Amino acid sequence: MELEGRWQDLDKLLARDGNLVGPGFEPGPELREFLQTDCRVLCIGAGGLGCEILKDLALSGFVNVDVIDMDTIDVSNLNRQFLFRMSDVGKPKAVVAAERVNARVAGARVTPHYCRIEDLPPSFYSEFTIIILGLDSLEARRWMNSMACSLLEYEDDGSPDMSTIKPLVDGGTEGFKGHARVIIPGVTPCFECTLWLFPPQTKFPLCTLAETPRSAAHCIEYAHLILWSQQRAGEEFDADCEEHMKWVFERATERARQYGIPGVTYQLTQGVVKNIIPAIASTNAIISAACVLEALKAVTMCSSGLNNYLMYTGSQGIYTHTVAYEKDESCPVCSAGVLLQAPADATLQQVIDLMLAHPTLGRLMAHPSVSHGATPLYMRGVLEDGTRANLGRPMAELLRGEGVEAAALLTVNDKKLSAPLRVRLRRRRRRRRRAAELDGRAGCRGAHACMCMRAPRFV
Repeated sequence: MELEGRWQDLDKLLARDGNLVGPGFEPGPELREFLQTDCRVLCIGAGGLGCEILKDLALSGFVNVDVIDMDTIDVSNLNRQFLFRMSDVGKPKAVVAAERVNARVAGARVTPHYCRIEDLPPSFYSEFTIIILGLDSLEARRWMNSMACSLLEYEDDGSPDMSTIKPLVDGGTEGFKGHARVIIPGVTPCFECTLWLFPPQTKFPLCTLAETPRSAAHCIEYAHLILWSQQRAGEEFDADCEEHMKWVFERATERARQYGIPGVTYQLTQGVVKNIIPAIASTNAIISAACVLEALKAVTMCSSGLNNYLMYTGSQGIYTHTVAYEKDESCPVCSAGVLLQAPADATLQQVIDLMLAHPTLGRLMAHPSVSHGATPLYMRGVLEDGTRANLGRPMAELLRGEGVEAAALLTVNDKKLSAPLRVRLRRRRRRRRRAAELDGRAGCRGAHACMCMRAPRFV
């Protein structure tokens, strides 16, 4: 039974107008009805941050929530992932988290998915109103970013079709530091636009590990990277195998004792090998609150949203700062298409070669398949035999009906990609011909001048 006045604080946001509301906000009881009936939220990750997000979503009025997580519960999770108990060790995180929230919050309907994000089709992700990321992996973030951007469609003038936008809210924590960001594909910068924000992982020179270790981490990495390959050659190291981790810990302890280096512990060994940064429960709670608040603002417009990145530091007091990063108009993932220049008489094979040599496209693909609209131009796999002949054909022949001056929109796929890329192919005429055309225009006089000005200007 619904408690009287349970949502009175939420109604104060949704049923009244104000000076800080977002664009198009229309107060009324319909907003809460939408929030609790039609709005669907997907939470990806049920770890330290994910548990907080699920709790905050349920207590903020969101009812229909799905959660995806591929991990099972470990004893080390229990100090910060408060939805789990000792009896849950070994069970799927998504399943247990959903059961706990449903049991604790009346009316909540959390649906678990114990799988990898790659196992679900694009049609699954397109069903949700908004997606919140509580991940600890940059690769998973990039995959979800590509998936959300692949659902975006563009108008003929290159502007995004607003009805196809799938907003992302991302949260991340590292010890006492954290961030929350809002990604509106096609409008705000996506992950690929600001990939430089993520620093590279720390790597130690092998000569230092082998000859002059100075810290406990050096001893651990020596056992992990050097001793393992020497003493257990041919055996693949598994960071999730307890026997393997204990072996590294014991060898690292011996080396630390040899060089008089303190500080090697089993927990540190796990952290160094798995690149784990200790989690702080208070940081998870703060970042989760920011993410869920942004989700609430995005789906109801009850307040203007974050623009567009918030950073938090809690190591020395509490410090937050927001930054409005700019969208990369040539981003290969969220833009209307990466511009690719090619000669007017280029063949499909030459266009593919230009893609592989492109500074942005080349690092994202290795063996691309190319299509134009619903027409496959060259497809790898079972369709390769039927499309291989197109490689030697000129693009002018394959793109019938599109003049040289038009930028043809190609769809490119590759095994390295999580979703197709858009490429705007612009074909240019040879310089000699363009020069001749310009010379011809310069010599026109009288009534003929207007006819020449109607001629297309090639880029």
